[in-house]
Amino acid sequence: MHLHSIAPALLALLAALPRAAAHGYLASVTIDGTVYQGNVPGGKTAASPIRQVSDISPVKGADNPDINCGLSAQLASQVASANPGSKIDFLWSDIGANWPHNTGPVMAYMAKCEGTCDQYNSTNAQWFKIDELGKKPDGSTWYQADIMNGQTVSVTLSNDLAAGDYLIRHELIALQLAVSLGGAEFYPACTQVRISGSASGQPNQTVTFPGAYNDNDPGIFDPNVYEAGSVYVFPGPPVSNLAAIADSASGTGQAPSSPAGSSATGTSTASGQTATSTVAPSSPSPSPSSSSSSKQCRLQKRSEVITRKRDVAGRPRHFSRAMRNLIHHS
Repeated sequence: MHLHSIAPALLALLAALPRAAAHGYLASVTIDGTVYQGNVPGGKTAASPIRQVSDISPVKGADNPDINCGLSAQLASQVASANPGSKIDFLWSDIGANWPHNTGPVMAYMAKCEGTCDQYNSTNAQWFKIDELGKKPDGSTWYQADIMNGQTVSVTLSNDLAAGDYLIRHELIALQLAVSLGGAEFYPACTQVRISGSASGQPNQTVTFPGAYNDNDPGIFDPNVYEAGSVYVFPGPPVSNLAAIADSASGTGQAPSSPAGSSATGTSTASGQTATSTVAPSSPSPSPSSSSSSKQCRLQKRSEVITRKRDVAGRPRHFSRAMRNLIHHS
């Protein structure tokens, strides 16, 4: 029997593996060199600007209320200081291990809080997209694969961002099961920041979560996700006028239009420069590095290697690698 004849059955078997096998959370953010650690999902809660979620499992379904800020996300006690033009590094991981997925987009949104973010219910927040990364120029490798290899994602805030409290919603979508409708796994995480300065920019388009995505959107239901060179279409709105890429592209606060089928709006580099200070809760997470590069969005080497082994020996590190190898040899 040829491998291609049993591929569907094997894919179904992989899809049935336990959900706890490979998931993760936003472990820390670094804002202009200051590291803020997140709380382990479902664990003890300490001071942090990252809203703690209840579990490392993904949000399932584009209309799930938890797609807003993560599974049962709770208000955080801190609001981190930032400025227009600040660089923010996001470190995603499993508990005691690297982020486990390598297939799918990386996106970032912001929403202005009514009052202070530590008291703000984000159910009706108006979000604008400030960043998106999909596939690399080779057309096959995703930038998310670099996160799986222990790198952080960096986003620069717009110079036109008005002062006030904001939520930054950083999101990874794992598409290893997106060949089936409803298979996409959403990992949103919200960080509370306070922007200073005198800028007055306002977003030209906003969306709500849920509401911004549908389960049958091309970037969420993607039967061709494992086809080399296939074009990826980002879900959600276009990148806002209040994005650093818009600042650098036009100098007028207007976002450049993306060509149809575009799969990335930033570049990536690696850096070994470490952050300068740390604000940490009681449950420690690895600290990311920071970079002096002026690129709008990039992936960086984390400053320490996680050494704890996974608690399930012999299982695949993630579903997507197993399926990609399977299809490659079929």
